[in-house]
Amino acid sequence: MAEEKKTRLSPKEQPADVRNNNFNEVSFGYDGEQAKMEAMRCLQCKKPSCVGGCPVGIDIPAFIKYITEGDLAKAIAKIKEKNSLPAVCGRVCPQENQCEKVCILAKKGEPVAIGLLERFAADGERKVGVAKAVKAPPKGKKVAVVGSGPASLVSAGDLAKMGYEVTVFEALHKAGGVLVYGIPEFRLPKEIVEVEIDYVRSLGVTIKTNFVIGATLSLDDLFKDGFEAVFIGTGAGLPHFLGIEGENLCGVYSANEFLTRVNLMKAYLFPKFDTPIKRGDKVVVVGGGNVAMDSARTAKRLGASEVHLVYRRTEEEMPARIEEAHHAKDEGIIFKTLTLPVKLIGENGWLKGVECIETTLGEPDQSGRRRPVIKEGSNFIIEADVVIAAVGTGANPLLLKATPELKLNAKGYIQTDENGATTMKGVFAGGDIITGSATVILAMGAGKRAAASIDDYLSGRS
Repeated sequence: MAEEKKTRLSPKEQPADVRNNNFNEVSFGYDGEQAKMEAMRCLQCKKPSCVGGCPVGIDIPAFIKYITEGDLAKAIAKIKEKNSLPAVCGRVCPQENQCEKVCILAKKGEPVAIGLLERFAADGERKVGVAKAVKAPPKGKKVAVVGSGPASLVSAGDLAKMGYEVTVFEALHKAGGVLVYGIPEFRLPKEIVEVEIDYVRSLGVTIKTNFVIGATLSLDDLFKDGFEAVFIGTGAGLPHFLGIEGENLCGVYSANEFLTRVNLMKAYLFPKFDTPIKRGDKVVVVGGGNVAMDSARTAKRLGASEVHLVYRRTEEEMPARIEEAHHAKDEGIIFKTLTLPVKLIGENGWLKGVECIETTLGEPDQSGRRRPVIKEGSNFIIEADVVIAAVGTGANPLLLKATPELKLNAKGYIQTDENGATTMKGVFAGGDIITGSATVILAMGAGKRAAASIDDYLSGRS
């Protein structure tokens, strides 16, 4: 019987003044009693709208019911029928815009904390040992997966469960894609990502790192080596910059470089790890998405006394998760909205400040958000010794330039049909490489659909 409570349970968190000095996870998640109490709020709807709100279609009421019964083994098994990376999704998925948004309880109060319950189930499994998945008999066919981010890991895992021999090719020295280079430790601990990747390996997937498809081997080479299908999930890792004077000054980073140095190469532990980074005292982060929040909060943890988040629209238009913006404010990040950088100011080659101009909001643009309009004569300067541009990314051109058979859309991303098939026979794609920057769970959904399409293709059903 569901508990008629309008508000959800909030887990304990590190206090802001403590977590600003470490890279440990902010939220402690639910304990067993909290999880059961929150799970009991679920109404167990006969026609659950939350399932339709999940990009991978998890049977949400079913796994929550198992939590109320204290059966974590069945709860996690139910989740893994659809989702190979539950510990990741429970932490970084924007549930508030997906499954929780359509929870019926949200009409009169707060929705069930589906993400926190998913995290609880996944963390519980990790403590007792990850169960082995049931696999189909070997099909005797090889599939190559390019990239090892969320779309690729899900596609590889699903294909392995179907009985295919799968090899993942990763350009960097560590598997995980954006999960390891882009999302900070305090939001997604790397040991958790490693456990999820080990689960994919346990399915029989081979992961080859330091292997650049498009340079080391071409797609044609993969087919010559016996692979009968290829999935491309290389993401959107080409950084966009501000396009203003002064971007070549020392102290200016793209968010990609900044977060990769800190997250993947552990620059925050320099000189223990040999990748340095400039630890700014006054930092300006330009952007309003999750990557901007991650960059600003990371800069604060590196010792910045003052971090400004500069965004050209209002906070209401920010694409970042509400939770991330809330945490950033708690940690002392200064939100400077309706503000646009127009010039980076330097001295002897080093950044000294950011000249900005105020904006107002006009009519909606193509994104549906109101367009920023400059207020002439409102220029002002923010002192800064580090600027981080978190204004979006594009498709990495390396593989695309090496493979002219792949047709691209107007924005330079791979063009596919609704099943993930590209214009090159036997080649499928999914995730940010076809949509541009999106969420982890949407990439996973694309990887899942592509795996089913590859199975249809190799089985002669399409």
